[in-house]
Amino acid sequence: MTEVDTLIHARWLAPVEPVATVYEHHSLVIQEGRILDILPTDQATSTYNADIEHSLDRHLLIPGLINAHTHAAMSLLRGLADDLPLHEWLNEHIWPAETRWVNEEFVHDGTQLAMAEMLRCGTTCFNDMYFFPDIAARAAAHCGMRASIGLIVLDFPTIWARDADEYISKGLAVHDQYRSDPLITTLFAPHAPYTVSDKPLEHIRVLADELDIGIHMHIHETAEEIDKAIELTGKRPLQRLHELGLASPALLAVHMTQLGTEDISDYATSGGHVVHCPESNLKLASGFCPTQALTTAGVNVALGTDGAASNNDLDMLGEMRTAALLGKAVSNDASALPACEILRMATINGARALGISDDTGSLVKGKWADMTAVCMDTLETQPLYDPVSQLVYACGREQVTDVWVAGQHLLKDRCLTTLDGNDIIERAREWKTRISS
Repeated sequence: MTEVDTLIHARWLAPVEPVATVYEHHSLVIQEGRILDILPTDQATSTYNADIEHSLDRHLLIPGLINAHTHAAMSLLRGLADDLPLHEWLNEHIWPAETRWVNEEFVHDGTQLAMAEMLRCGTTCFNDMYFFPDIAARAAAHCGMRASIGLIVLDFPTIWARDADEYISKGLAVHDQYRSDPLITTLFAPHAPYTVSDKPLEHIRVLADELDIGIHMHIHETAEEIDKAIELTGKRPLQRLHELGLASPALLAVHMTQLGTEDISDYATSGGHVVHCPESNLKLASGFCPTQALTTAGVNVALGTDGAASNNDLDMLGEMRTAALLGKAVSNDASALPACEILRMATINGARALGISDDTGSLVKGKWADMTAVCMDTLETQPLYDPVSQLVYACGREQVTDVWVAGQHLLKDRCLTTLDGNDIIERAREWKTRISS
């Protein structure tokens, strides 16, 4: 018998790689935080002896979900300004509230609230874009959650920096601080084409190439954005980014609701990624990302929730279901975006977009043990013919029972192990009192 750290026995296991594969009565073997083996349970119990053993005989075990676009600290602004168009929502409500309230404490408390919610929804990794990225990175590392931290860049001053040069300089310091951390990676995060001018974008492109990190940016989010760009520059934003050299395999283009056939073709040729945020786009009436057309063109499409201020939750299971249904309606094709593809968008596709697919995003030998267990033995998921289909179309986040990141048990039988849920709720209530006053 080989001694190992952990054995997890699951009724069903969906590794994501190979594609559309589900194993029954299989076990996952963890040693030093990584997946050592995946094999039938009867073989596992006769081959390995573990310090810790879990029997999930009613569960589907999947790779941890990857939320590829968040503004985590904005959880503290959840519900502050609802039912408004994007630019009115931003200019008249969100940006003024941020100017008044955002500081290190706000980002720490809001990020903890977001991580607690995401873990309870089965998310093991999030890609963030917000002020004080150093504070968000510290909160994630302390919690044990995997995170890609956006090094935000804007042309105008905020509490984080005075101008684009200072944003970039402070971002590079955060990158250097976490460059060797096994849980934290960094990406440049210029906010959007309409908030960042050509010179800093060219600087970011050079630095991203030198450091071999990605660029995370809101692009083609609304029709108004496109119209204003054409009025000011004579170009669609994607055309401008192509000319600046930013459209490349390093780019994560978020939203992409305003795309023509030529946009899709050119972007597919660039090798860039798209992060689809269906529920936020629906709530803000921003438009529809043509996910099926992008996928058919060969573009890697990942899923994100956006911030809780515009969603209003960080529930990746809910996002998966919405993405599946919306994708069918937009393409007028009931066979578009089947459940197995949606699960890939929420796992391995996100890992590829973030440049971490060698380490996470699927349950494969050698990768970190980032996993989520979903109880399938509920009234709402019976009868069960296909566990992945049921996961996408019928499961709720309350069915997520356990989550591991790098083999560490961060959610155990619905209880957080590295975050104090009661304290997080109390601090959120205190922020609500401050902000609403």
